[in-house]
Amino acid sequence: MSQYLGYKCSICHKEYLQAPILYACEQCGGNLDVVLDYEHIKQKYQPEDITSRNDFSLWRYLPLLPIPDPGGDGTPLRCAGWTPLYSPPALKQKLGLKDFWLKDEGKNPTASFKDRASSIVVGRAREIQAEVVVTASTGNAGAALAGMAAAIGQKAIIFAPKTAPQAKIAQLLIYGAEVILVDGNYDSAFDLTIEASKEFNWYCRNTGYNPFTAEGKKTGAFEIWEQICLNMADDAKPLCVFVSVGDGNIISGLHKGFKDLMHLGWLKQMPRIFGVQSEKSAAIAKAFFANSEDIIPVSATTLADSISVDLPRDGVRAVRAAKETGGAYITVSDEEIIKGIGELGPYGIFVEPAGSTAYVGLVKAISSGQIHEDDPVVVISTGNGLKDIRAAMMAVKEAPVIEPSMKSLKQYLKK
Repeated sequence: MSQYLGYKCSICHKEYLQAPILYACEQCGGNLDVVLDYEHIKQKYQPEDITSRNDFSLWRYLPLLPIPDPGGDGTPLRCAGWTPLYSPPALKQKLGLKDFWLKDEGKNPTASFKDRASSIVVGRAREIQAEVVVTASTGNAGAALAGMAAAIGQKAIIFAPKTAPQAKIAQLLIYGAEVILVDGNYDSAFDLTIEASKEFNWYCRNTGYNPFTAEGKKTGAFEIWEQICLNMADDAKPLCVFVSVGDGNIISGLHKGFKDLMHLGWLKQMPRIFGVQSEKSAAIAKAFFANSEDIIPVSATTLADSISVDLPRDGVRAVRAAKETGGAYITVSDEEIIKGIGELGPYGIFVEPAGSTAYVGLVKAISSGQIHEDDPVVVISTGNGLKDIRAAMMAVKEAPVIEPSMKSLKQYLKK
């Protein structure tokens, strides 16, 4: 059985108990938090009931999720989550950190963190018997929805900006989703999706709009708790979590996951959450720097398409994720983002621009004195580098072309 009680507005705190389909607060328009029955969970489960489960996917946390088991055994839907941690000794030494991990979300079925949200939304769609699930996406969220929906035969429609990377558009089409390219940016696709969902009664997955997206993304926090926090000494400094930020839903989802664990008494101390944005798409960071929750739209031009957003739809909760945990926001240049892709490659780690963003944010935090040698740190790489080959090629030198002869090879090697 699901532990779902209803919703609570993150702005005006109005509660909606057992509302079937609700996206935003009807009173103030604020983002909704899904409310769990913490007392019931505490009475029924202990941490070891979760950590002993023989299910190495996000579904091992089903007792902490607001949907019933969606089925789909033997399909990619059941394989999202439980992504690996890397801790290359040479990279730790380079960064000057005693404890460092990089969590590789590129290992998800469609190669990004967005599989977490899409898995839960598709499960919710099955629960409410939605005929169509629709979303706006620059690529990753759409690919995740298309892949997870295809896994169980759910119809999906994706609105994407025509400028989205071709590799990401290819994923949407291969999975069999109905893809509609919009002659505009992500925000215009987002607005059109909401209008269409109301007009045609489609179930809308839009990030930062559908409350269940954060419920999927919070599973990343559950894994960090299990993979790292449970093994930390009682007197250890709080874990520092670095994540790239676009619309704000991943960072707010991680915050929600850690808060769930704190409510249950299963987490010793709240991790510090650091959001990293491109200087060319930094609406949330600017609000944080101004000590404000007023999210003022920007004209986003960053090449990190996954975090290129004019008006972040989950900005308020994203600001709070850093502020309430003793974290911070950091902005980095697109040049630093590209450089970061090339820096991680020699350690066997291939990330898309949004994944590099979190890493170079950490590098900047170390150089500025925000992070010290004894701070335990985990960086979340949100997607695989194959998602954006154009950006990857900008991070490296072109491969040489030689004649197929030993003479040519020797001439090249002499250079």
